[in-house]
Amino acid sequence: MEIKQLEVFLAVMSAGSITAAARLLDRSQSQVTRLVQELEASVGFPLFERNGPRITPTSKAIAFHADAERFLTGIGQLQERAKTIASSELGPIEIAAIPAFASGLLPLALAEMPESLLPRSIHLRSISAEAAVQSVLARTADLCVASLPVEHPGLEVHGLFQSPCVAAVAVDDPLAAKPTISMEDFADRCLITMANPFRLRRRVNQALEVAGVRPSRIVDTNAALNALQLASTGFGIAIVEPATAYGVELKNVEIRPLDMNVPFLWGIFSAASRPLPDGVLELIQLIIRISAARMPGFIAHDPGHIERVADATFGAGQHAQEH
Repeated sequence: MEIKQLEVFLAVMSAGSITAAARLLDRSQSQVTRLVQELEASVGFPLFERNGPRITPTSKAIAFHADAERFLTGIGQLQERAKTIASSELGPIEIAAIPAFASGLLPLALAEMPESLLPRSIHLRSISAEAAVQSVLARTADLCVASLPVEHPGLEVHGLFQSPCVAAVAVDDPLAAKPTISMEDFADRCLITMANPFRLRRRVNQALEVAGVRPSRIVDTNAALNALQLASTGFGIAIVEPATAYGVELKNVEIRPLDMNVPFLWGIFSAASRPLPDGVLELIQLIIRISAARMPGFIAHDPGHIERVADATFGAGQHAQEH
């Protein structure tokens, strides 16, 4: 298995055809076809189903794609790192974060970084919590910001935090006039919220169950920014985490607290026993400081109690005024 074979495979997956991949790589179609065939022989399974000029990735190719992409990303980062060492420049900062932080608070933290600690290259990837953690463990990211639960012996915990979720409504929705949105307000309305059943969605479902509320429709998504955009159209009311709600400025949407505590739990992690450069350490502190300033009800937990923090619901389903 050679790097050029993997490059061709990723190009075909991205472009959708041998012809388009050849143009993308400035190679001939015959070269691309040959390299794909050599990779298939190397891995031991077909990567594409061929029907004349059309090709379709096999299920095994789809499963192989993420690992191949991660490997080539790591190779590229290693080459970039070698250049910075040779030139005595600051090494690139590699950040993996859930969409809530990649689109919300992380850009604000990067904007406040001292110029002396900013390298020539900064890579910010918006990915799932599970993928963000794996990026840190694979050493393709210096740090990750991920929602809980997160548990792995190979991680160093730089902070565990909590802040209540909020509601988002269109500016012309009658609910926008209320200072607080109650769970009862979701009865017979369209609820827009997150999809992952093992993270925030579980707590949203708990709160609805405690309140005895049944929305008329539920729309779920993998990014809170999508939920906010949809809420701004008046299609429904969103329950989202506070990182996006208070980190991204959107028109035509109002953010309101909920009358029940639906906690958003998150943390900052790096690989254990991996010394971090000063720029990364400074960025971590800026993420924490900006989050504390932007998120109402921000709570910092003991990093040594990750299991207890991840397992707790922190009063999910209790009325906010009781806290």
